[in-house]
Amino acid sequence: MTAEEIRATLTLCLMASYADGEKHDREREQIREVAQGLAGDAQINLPGLYQDVLLRRVQLPEVLGRLASPESRQLAYEMAVCVCEADGHTSAKEDAFLAQVRQAWGLGGAHTTGGFDAEAQAVADAPLQAPLQTPLDASTAPATPAPHPAAADALPTTAAQRRPGSLPPAEMDRKILQASIMNGAIELLPENLSTLAIIPLQMRLVYQIGQSYGYELDRGHIKDFLATLGVGLTSQYLEQAGRKLLSGLLGKAGKGLLGGLGRQAVSSGMSFAATYALGHVANQYYAGGRTLSTDMLKDAYQHVMQDGQQLQARYLPQMQATARQLDTAKILSMVRGG
Repeated sequence: MTAEEIRATLTLCLMASYADGEKHDREREQIREVAQGLAGDAQINLPGLYQDVLLRRVQLPEVLGRLASPESRQLAYEMAVCVCEADGHTSAKEDAFLAQVRQAWGLGGAHTTGGFDAEAQAVADAPLQAPLQTPLDASTAPATPAPHPAAADALPTTAAQRRPGSLPPAEMDRKILQASIMNGAIELLPENLSTLAIIPLQMRLVYQIGQSYGYELDRGHIKDFLATLGVGLTSQYLEQAGRKLLSGLLGKAGKGLLGGLGRQAVSSGMSFAATYALGHVANQYYAGGRTLSTDMLKDAYQHVMQDGQQLQARYLPQMQATARQLDTAKILSMVRGG
């Protein structure tokens, strides 16, 4: 894609992220931070695009007119759909926004866009109760005990507050590590749906950790917990997809936009580290009877995130091996609980 096409695609995604007009200030700040964090390419100037969208200096017809080829339009549309689906069901305003895009580009209704809208919705609707599948065979599974971050243990809890869990500590560490490797592997894949799938799998991990300590969590609670840690659903998708787009990795496998699995290593590793931190902080939070303050949770998440980032290179070979076993159909089946 040309620089102008990338600029138009990212602008469309930012417009989609604000289409419902209901973003919490916390999520708006996270989206702004994503724009700042991806500011390395001066030609793209993502912070400038963010300001253009926020101040309404750019209009949808103008942005859509910058994307002429069917391939660039399909990729941009899919990204916009994923942005709208990232935090759950699309709202009426988001549906209207996507309908404007389809109408302008002659894509027809949502049911005529190659089934992508329905697949994205299925990912967003992924059941929390389904098992966390880890298709790691003997050659890719970690042979040594899973690491355990000291930063998570530093969270203050008393013996009276701690709840018994259904998994031994070493098994919980392994569960979190496997989920981190799986999400790190998915991040290496080029398809939009793969990138979107990471969020419900992270939510499923939190659900299962809470369940192991006797809590039956719903989506609303898990979203609030992620937001408390600073994990925004829309901003997380934007950051992952934005990095792939700027690196030339995002697209449809086999259509020239990926460049092969050999280019996997340019991935930021964010999904591995974020899942690792999310799992361990959730484990301490629910084991401690949900008594930790917001500041304690945020601080612990940042410290364990740093541990995860340091571990990412160590487990990259397992992520790459797992990624070679995956495709969109397998990921959809996994997310749906199949």
